[in-house]
Amino acid sequence: MFDKIALILTILGSINWGLVGIFQLDVVAWLFGGSGSIFSRVIYTVIALSAIWCISLLFRPEPREA
Repeated sequence: MFDKIALILTILGSINWGLVGIFQLDVVAWLFGGSGSIFSRVIYTVIALSAIWCISLLFRPEPREA
């Protein structure tokens, strides 16, 4: 379950970065009062931690089929 939550947060963060790159629209900053606000910084940090967690998915052994 934690893996799925981390993956969803990482995907949402990636979509936000895509919007920044294409339209110069930072949805997190827009929703929470600018990129320097404490709420935005907490969300950026949670998304970054989720991305770091998702790195572990690359190194886990694949489950064997019975």
